[in-house]
Amino acid sequence: MSSDSRSGAAGRAVTRRRRRSVGGAAAAAVMASTLAACGGDSGGGNTLTWYINPDSGGQAEIAARCSAESGGAYTIEVAQLPRESSAQREQLVRRLAANDTSIDLMSLDPPYIPEFAQAGFLAPVPEDVAQRVSEGVVQSSLDSATWNDELVAIPFWANTQLLWYRESVAEAAGLDMSQPVTWDQLVTAAEQQGKVLSAQGRRAESLTVWLNALIESAGGSIIAENATDPDQIELGLTTPEADRAAEVMNTVASSTAVGPAFSTSSEDTSATEFESPDAGFMVNWPFVWSRALSAVEAGTLDASVPEDYGWALYPRVDADQPSAPPFGGIDIAVSAVSRNVELAYAAIECITNDDNQAYYMTTNGNPASSAAVYERPDVQEVFPMAATILESLEAAANRPQTAYYSEVSGGLQRTYHPPSSVTPETGEAAEALISAVLAGDQLL
Repeated sequence: MSSDSRSGAAGRAVTRRRRRSVGGAAAAAVMASTLAACGGDSGGGNTLTWYINPDSGGQAEIAARCSAESGGAYTIEVAQLPRESSAQREQLVRRLAANDTSIDLMSLDPPYIPEFAQAGFLAPVPEDVAQRVSEGVVQSSLDSATWNDELVAIPFWANTQLLWYRESVAEAAGLDMSQPVTWDQLVTAAEQQGKVLSAQGRRAESLTVWLNALIESAGGSIIAENATDPDQIELGLTTPEADRAAEVMNTVASSTAVGPAFSTSSEDTSATEFESPDAGFMVNWPFVWSRALSAVEAGTLDASVPEDYGWALYPRVDADQPSAPPFGGIDIAVSAVSRNVELAYAAIECITNDDNQAYYMTTNGNPASSAAVYERPDVQEVFPMAATILESLEAAANRPQTAYYSEVSGGLQRTYHPPSSVTPETGEAAEALISAVLAGDQLL
């Protein structure tokens, strides 16, 4: 799913509306050797099993559509993964390490793709397929599916955070939201108006998402020099850009603009705050729009609330530096031990075509990776902010692409929480912890 996927509630609402990650994988291979017996023998034939992240039935419907359109060439069956992204990774790593041939297709959270590719779990993408599925796809989505300069998965849907604001509050604060705004401006405006600035401050993947966006928006990167050998990875957490990001995080979290439980605030918490009379500004994924409309339909939210919603690109760290919004979504990969690799890639081309991406976006609320989808009237009707979502995706930055993502993100969550305690020195502590974990000298 990614911390950014809100496909369940959002989808239902939209429908109503018209060494150590690869080391971890290797360890899993040992632990999973006892699972080989349950490595379902899918029996070959032309039946493909697609392991999907939970949604509102959209992937199952697309699977049925593509099965019918194949004219009997293949049949796609779906198997649902756990809801949490980390649990999805764990289940797939165990099965793939056990050479489980029941897996043909996988809906993967992008941060884990390098680990799977480095471990040899993914079947190579044929050159002709890579060329076809890359046409018209936003660069951030292609980047999410790429490892060692090769496309190793196929972009399916993408996601990004927008800056949401109450139009009445922005107007009262004198902010011109047609122009870029900074985090400092939002804090000042929210405090002056006595309104809430909502973001995700809890110790979870959402904190890594926020920190990464701040560092990238400041012009830096969490990983300064990447490598497949963990000992050769150079972190970028003690740079001026990372220091500036830490300063902004502390400013936001220590201000009177955030809610009293900011250190436990999630995407859903932020959305709830933004529906309240105290709402001012918020960074969050597009699911908040359909969530509000759903509440209006259910009679639990006055229609005037979403009528006051505005949206813009992610806030800047510094006025003269364009922001780098968070990126999320799902890519689809083929298992290296699938008995139907060729059929699996044929199925993926159907799953990810523009018609199915548009269907998935309008019914399940998950934005497309194909730029052309955003020009469709039905998409623009459901998502009046479609153009802004596309613009944000075109500027978005991925989280650190590394085979050791679990270790990196875990170290960041430990050291950068609570956000109100973050200082430039936090980067030194984070680098020390993550480096020790990657070297095998410390456990998270």
